Amino acid sequence: MSHASLTRSAAYASIATALFLAALKLWASWVTGSTAMLGSLADTTLDLIASLATLLGVWVASHPADENHRFGHGKAEALAAIFQVMLITLSAGGIALRAVTRLVEGGQTAAAEEGIAVSLVAIVATFALLAWQRHVISKTGSVAIKTDHMHYQSDILLNLSVIAALVIDQFLGFGAADPLFGLGIALWLAWGAWRAGGEAMDHLMDREWPEERREEFLAVLAKHPDIRGVHDLRTRTSGADDFVQFHMAVDPHMTVVEAHALMDEVEERIAREFPGVEVLIHPDPEGLVNEEGVAAEELLPDRAG
Repeated sequence: MSHASLTRSAAYASIATALFLAALKLWASWVTGSTAMLGSLADTTLDLIASLATLLGVWVASHPADENHRFGHGKAEALAAIFQVMLITLSAGGIALRAVTRLVEGGQTAAAEEGIAVSLVAIVATFALLAWQRHVISKTGSVAIKTDHMHYQSDILLNLSVIAALVIDQFLGFGAADPLFGLGIALWLAWGAWRAGGEAMDHLMDREWPEERREEFLAVLAKHPDIRGVHDLRTRTSGADDFVQFHMAVDPHMTVVEAHALMDEVEERIAREFPGVEVLIHPDPEGLVNEEGVAAEELLPDRAG
């Protein structure tokens, strides 16, 4: 399957799961009166909205570059992830408010058996979805699916918390358990939103590749005997697309034709080692110093061996 087909399939699976679980939890919230279950329902409802946003994001991101978007549409995934983060944050705030109100005003849950059964079904369905999402992420690296995946991971803990709250409240007689677990769920969701938001912002702000990957890229360049040095290396990721640009020091006596042929060779080598990366190379005569006063040769790893 293609990148676009995989990400869309994960988004469709997420929507179907959220619809199924929302219907179950709506009924369970009504029969149990549990704050934790209500929080789980609110989270699942927002899961559905977020999954629809994810589908839109990966659909837009799958469009190829065009006249108005020369670098493609990959950042649509990051925008979808940011939208999800906003929804998760709202969900966490609503659940926390409900939990605090319940602690102050009191109240009791009911129908523990039904609530526990619904939560167990939700756990099984969520595990199945997470397994497919992990497969899609391993193949595509989609930031939107990663955010969705992280949110559904928290749903496992959320549903376990609902079970624990109902058991402690109704079978052990500790009435504050339900709102306390609801508050814990809210804090967990807020932490997940913070982490997911950071990765999405990295994509939107064109954060450099991790240092390890940059070093691997430079090591590939260092293997070519005609590359005398590299400077002004810039990297970024946009959705499923990676972009690299750099200045390459070459023999100052090379003709333009020879330098062009060398760049073609380098691009072919990069394509083999880093498939799918879009590369822009600027040739410089050896010995040129960049604007920061750093010689190109200084940025290539040791060629020894």
